[in-house]
Amino acid sequence: MTTTLPLAATNTFSKTFLDYISGDSNLEDFYGLKPTLDNFQKQIELKNFSISKRETLYNTLQMQYDGVNSSEETKNNITSLLLPTTYTITTGHQLNLFGGPLYFIYKIITTLNTAKELNKKYPAYNFVPVFWMASEDHDFEEINNFNLFGKTWKWDTIQKGAVGRFSTDGISELLDSLPEKIELFEKAYLQHKTISAATRYFVNELFGKDGLVLLDADDRNLKNAFSEIIKDDIINHSAHSLVQKTSLLLEEKGYEAQVHAREINFFYLENNLRERIILQDGLYKINNTSLSFSKEEIITKIQNEPEKFSPNVILRPLYQETILPNLAYIGGPAEVIYWLQFKAVFDHYKTPFPIVMPRNFALYLNKGNISKLSKLEVQIEDFFVSEEQLKNNYLLKIAGEEFKLNKEQEEIKKIFFNIKEKATLIDKTMEAAVMAELHKSIKIIEELEKRLKKAEERKNEIVITQLLTQKSKLFPNGGLQERHDNYLSIYTNNPQFLEIVKKAFDPFNYQFYVLREDE
Repeated sequence: MTTTLPLAATNTFSKTFLDYISGDSNLEDFYGLKPTLDNFQKQIELKNFSISKRETLYNTLQMQYDGVNSSEETKNNITSLLLPTTYTITTGHQLNLFGGPLYFIYKIITTLNTAKELNKKYPAYNFVPVFWMASEDHDFEEINNFNLFGKTWKWDTIQKGAVGRFSTDGISELLDSLPEKIELFEKAYLQHKTISAATRYFVNELFGKDGLVLLDADDRNLKNAFSEIIKDDIINHSAHSLVQKTSLLLEEKGYEAQVHAREINFFYLENNLRERIILQDGLYKINNTSLSFSKEEIITKIQNEPEKFSPNVILRPLYQETILPNLAYIGGPAEVIYWLQFKAVFDHYKTPFPIVMPRNFALYLNKGNISKLSKLEVQIEDFFVSEEQLKNNYLLKIAGEEFKLNKEQEEIKKIFFNIKEKATLIDKTMEAAVMAELHKSIKIIEELEKRLKKAEERKNEIVITQLLTQKSKLFPNGGLQERHDNYLSIYTNNPQFLEIVKKAFDPFNYQFYVLREDE
């Protein structure tokens, strides 16, 4: 029960994103290989990942999975990372409470399915799906809430710094306030000490059997492998000018830059702190603190404590590609666009630019939704417009042209143009007066049309209300379901939901999926 729509037909995605997935030649200079199944052999040939880096990655994952009830599939995937024929397919996201909106789940499933397709296509290699835990992100307001059962649930805490390090103490009050007890998340947040550990637990419970590997890059050994780039950015600011130049080139071609590079693209990271590093008066100052370092001191700090330096959005992709044997990154539309700004940075550091793939996008219709749409005799395609446009289209469908006065307007225009011709033969100055009266008449007709439309709306008030109710349910706050609803909103009524999505999504079919629950 799956159908697809062209992404452009949803009126949701930017021109830049649509041009990228369509292979528009205007963007070819801003990425490496196009996101096609056949291009992965070429990407493998580009990627050179040392044995020492594989050992560092393996040892880090072994430590991070200590005490985690990981599946045999995940254990095997971690072990396989030691092999020179193993590569990763990565997605990443902030550590949203309860997973946040549905697309958190959709990103992971797209990644799982990509690895699965690649393992079929290229049996000589191993492809491991990786979820990059954005544990160092400090934007707590973006991750501290989720939408479930028609309500926004929020966790408040005074903790500061990297959210992955936040203690889960105090989250029990939020769990107690939920109308239903959800064992998965009770165990995740009550039996684990940090948000990182809680997220690892519930994502592993959902997708461990699929071999998903979760990586927390907030790690000393991984940062040590990135230390030369940390030093170069802080001292030489290489990325700043490269990204600026690329952004200007994009703008010249009519595209907007998604992110903006700073002179220094690292934060200083400690237990309750993640603040920008700013070069000021010859000193490297930590924003909103009294901390500052000389050039020599900060170089020593990078060498001895690389874990205290956290990349921002500009250099996080490069960090990822430095520490992983990665071939592709799977992201949402905004992520796909901002990766286009980084190609020159990758070239500068002689690091292969990965294949950038959009995640799958979907709308889920349950039996109730399907029944309502059937009774209203509308298609889901009709809903990808504003409420006003939806209502207008529906009125035209059920009432035809009865309330439209276009024909009458044209007839009145003809009459006035005839009057104008006669009047100007007598007195040329009469033209303005005639046209002014025409304008008044058109206004009267337009007002009458509005009144007729309102009358038609009153006549069909019940069915219009039902239509708009379905719109608000399927497109909360006028946006896509996947950007608002938590996956539990579907899973609680359909425990097979995740399996349905896995079977439906084709990671190389860049369409919008409409998933319909079986009747």
